[in-house]
Amino acid sequence: MKISVIVPTYNERENLEELFERIDRALRGYDYEIVVVDDDSPDGTWKFATGLSDRYPVKVIRRTREKGLSSAVIRGFREAEGDVFVVMDADLQHPPEVIPELLRAIEGGADIAVASRYVPGGGVKNWYWYRRLISRGAIMIGRLALPKIRNVRDPVSGFFALRREVVENVDLNPVGFKILLEILIKGNYGKVAEVPFTFGLRKAGESKLGTGTIFNYLRHIYRLMRWEGEMDRLIKFTLVGLSGVLVNEGFLWLFVSTFGWDKVLANVPATELAILNNFIWNDLWTFRDLKRKPFWSRIASFHVAALTGAIFQWIVYVALMFLGIHYLIANLLGIVVSFVVRFLFNRHVTWG
Repeated sequence: MKISVIVPTYNERENLEELFERIDRALRGYDYEIVVVDDDSPDGTWKFATGLSDRYPVKVIRRTREKGLSSAVIRGFREAEGDVFVVMDADLQHPPEVIPELLRAIEGGADIAVASRYVPGGGVKNWYWYRRLISRGAIMIGRLALPKIRNVRDPVSGFFALRREVVENVDLNPVGFKILLEILIKGNYGKVAEVPFTFGLRKAGESKLGTGTIFNYLRHIYRLMRWEGEMDRLIKFTLVGLSGVLVNEGFLWLFVSTFGWDKVLANVPATELAILNNFIWNDLWTFRDLKRKPFWSRIASFHVAALTGAIFQWIVYVALMFLGIHYLIANLLGIVVSFVVRFLFNRHVTWG
């Protein structure tokens, strides 16, 4: 089994000698190569890496027209000769000593092995609280928006290994840095394993984290939702919800105007009929392709989702009113939050 360690670089000259030496020690006994994909670094990273090829099995690809970490990794996939690819950064925040553990997971039957900060034994060093919050928030958004990865604890890790077959003939076209997220959605695999590691401190060079990173991540999530069909599902759920509004209003008018029921009491059966309408259409249309729980389990769970959404709507409404927001705006924002909560609850629980 040949190992290809793919290292995208930009201005990482100062880290390369230590990185290569540690990779060599970690992979002693393995047939391996290091594939450096450099974006024409001003500090001459590509040239320095080429100079180290007399000591280490290094292949250097200098890109002068393309830019970006994810596209560099994809180029590395195309150029690599290995049966297993390992992707890692050059800044030494990804310790090469973890590579054998990733390979053992692959040898044990995993198709993808992720070096994870968020499984027992993993962690990060010296992050400010807001960076921890951003990282956790990004993972939560990804796992909620893309149910396929909800069991992966660190789907945005930049340190992972995979079998060549996972990405062969797969059209990878990510936005930003999170290439693993793209692979987890589009790749050909069965089993994912996570290996704990501690995200270390940068030894030299500058972080590539910029203000556009969050925006690109959200764009990436949106594109993957479209690719997975989750955006179509969200639109269907919206249309069903609008039909429920019409059912609620129509039956409320019927009960009050035709049958002369009390306006307050009439709202109860009108609401229940709207919930049943929404459940039927979502069951037959929005979520029809998903695995089925028993009917009574689905309908009970759908009612819980409706109640949970209503509670969140009320909490947001009261909180914003307390902050001095106009009651109509507060109510509108509460409805938006309620909609999101109900969709996620139904996607992950009712039809999960």
